[in-house]
Amino acid sequence: MRRRMMKSKIHRATVTDANLHYVGSITIDTELLERSDIREWEQVTVVDIDNGARFETYAIPGGPGDICLNGAAARLVQPGDRIIIITYADYEDAELEAYEPTVVHVDTANRPVDAETASLLAQATPGPVRYVEIEAQVGREMANLDAELDGLN
Repeated sequence: MRRRMMKSKIHRATVTDANLHYVGSITIDTELLERSDIREWEQVTVVDIDNGARFETYAIPGGPGDICLNGAAARLVQPGDRIIIITYADYEDAELEAYEPTVVHVDTANRPVDAETASLLAQATPGPVRYVEIEAQVGREMANLDAELDGLN
């Protein structure tokens, strides 16, 4: 029996750009492609940790630290979002005894780190702050200041 299993993943990469007008794909740091055994043009599943979006595209090589969603996928992420990039492969049951997926953990600059460091970073790194969240916070603070001023008069 053949089973589809995770072949590799790049865990908690930070989106550096979203380019709506480029023709499809996800641009990934070449070193990360090599370490994760993801080939150019290979189909990948992208999972956005911050907004829950999940979609498929294909990988192309990029420069150091690059994680850029291109084309229509650019509408599903924002720079600063943390994502997981996953590939799958089919294996026979007999192959699964020696099976071990490749997992590449990265820091917030998309540099490879060991799993322990990645765990510490995940606990210490807050999610991206969206403009609407900042705007809401400023609105609350302004309302509090207005209330304080009204109390002084």
